[in-house]
Amino acid sequence: MEEYMTNAVVSFGDTMSTIPSFVGMGDFVTPEIFNWASNNPKIIYASSIVGRLMDDVASHKVLSFRILQEEHAVSEEEACSELKKQVENAWKDINQDLIFSEISKVVPGPVLTPILNFTRVIDFLYKNGDGYTHVGKNTKDGITSLLIDPISVSY
Repeated sequence: MEEYMTNAVVSFGDTMSTIPSFVGMGDFVTPEIFNWASNNPKIIYASSIVGRLMDDVASHKVLSFRILQEEHAVSEEEACSELKKQVENAWKDINQDLIFSEISKVVPGPVLTPILNFTRVIDFLYKNGDGYTHVGKNTKDGITSLLIDPISVSY
């Protein structure tokens, strides 16, 4: 499972999605910020875990399930429960970095916000099944709600 996660988290592409979002954000995005993000900090790694495992849980019977079942002789339900615990722990890591860690004091909020928002989108898309691959009413209603009545955030 550990070997799978090493590759699976990278394949999710969170780092590759996050770094381009910094382009054009202004002068506070320095080369050091790009360096920080390129070195897979805990918040980006945790975001990738959320995405990879929520996708795996929503898709069922993917490699992570089979690995857990083989390594620990658990049922599909137990494997799903374990993956959900790992997602919950990853969310705790994200919240820790956003609220309590030194990262939130060094890295500007507008740099951390896209990471959080990307993770929120993934959570929304995979919370009730695979809303990315199979766009249904829940996904459409959520996107419509966001576009019609967006929530503004200020710093």
